[in-house]
Amino acid sequence: MRALVAALLGATVFASGAAGMATGAGDTGRLALPTYSQAYAPTTVDERGAWMEADEDERRLRESPSVIRDLALNAYVRGVLCRTVGDDRCRSVRIYIERVPAFNASMAPNGTMIVWSGLLLRVRNEAELGAILGHEFGHFELRHSVLGFRNQRSGTDLMAWASILIRNSGDIQYAAIGQIYAFNRAQEREADLIGFRYLAQSCYPGSAAADVWDHIMGESDATALGRRGRAQHKYVAGFFASHPTELARATYLRTASLAVAEAKPVVVDTHQAAMAAWLPIFLNDQIKLNDFGGSEYILANLAAGSGWTTPLLYARGELYRERGNPRDLVSAAQFYQEAIGRGDAPAEAYRGLGLALLRNQQAAEGQAALATYLRLKPAAPDAALIATLVSQ
Repeated sequence: MRALVAALLGATVFASGAAGMATGAGDTGRLALPTYSQAYAPTTVDERGAWMEADEDERRLRESPSVIRDLALNAYVRGVLCRTVGDDRCRSVRIYIERVPAFNASMAPNGTMIVWSGLLLRVRNEAELGAILGHEFGHFELRHSVLGFRNQRSGTDLMAWASILIRNSGDIQYAAIGQIYAFNRAQEREADLIGFRYLAQSCYPGSAAADVWDHIMGESDATALGRRGRAQHKYVAGFFASHPTELARATYLRTASLAVAEAKPVVVDTHQAAMAAWLPIFLNDQIKLNDFGGSEYILANLAAGSGWTTPLLYARGELYRERGNPRDLVSAAQFYQEAIGRGDAPAEAYRGLGLALLRNQQAAEGQAALATYLRLKPAAPDAALIATLVSQ
């Protein structure tokens, strides 16, 4: 019986290793994409079950208040996906943008792709967005959801039988758990590399795939330092990690991009224009996360591409005022004043300026700014409260 369990464990290890071999270093230079089947339908019990659950999740998603239904923004995201993976592949995808201020996207086996607003905020151009969308489509094209379910079921079955048939089966169960996570990491690496292939064969530069993870590492460092922690990155993922580390992903994607000689014409990038109406909203959502270091990094990263625009200056003022240290209030007032000086600042910039000045013991200047806010926005929800501060 021990031999049987050992054989089962060996099969689990082999399955995980096979997934990893498909993404070995030798594959990074090969850009041939798998043959795509447009009208794929689930055939096995596992696939039909996964599709049924995904369909039910999509029905709930359609009615979710967190979904952004702006036609222009949705058309922009779909356009980037189609330019990345090709029109034939793009037709099978239904995209939902959710207002969630975190870096993430996902794709279900039935063709449902979910893109979080935090992802749109963090990427700097169409190519970086295409890198993430291509990664998610890679999961879909390679049927990773179904394969991952099968691997997890095999591993848990092995652990259950081992606990029954072997008295001291802890080592076997521990190894089986490790193989489940290793299989997930192998799938993520495989999706990274096929996503890079989509990007390399598109109009976008393949180097954008590594750029994304460089920025994510920078944000992680800034968050850690802002919370008085230590910035550290490892190449090898932990035992229970479901994804490769950010450093590993940046490294092998950069290696892949350097191995491909790219000579592409410059693409007119429309990311900033597509995000213009939503940028203040997404920035406000980010600031509410109480992550000063990470938010400051995101603002600086965006400014590196567009300069310190009015929305970025206003958001930076809000960020510093919310933290509220004495020096922060001085900086916040400066950022608000710079935004107001541009001539296109929202009325809320005067509100933020007034509150920052009041907290910094500059009563007359603060009340004047708040009075301007009330004049520009007399029906503001907080008008009565602000009027009280002005009259004191």
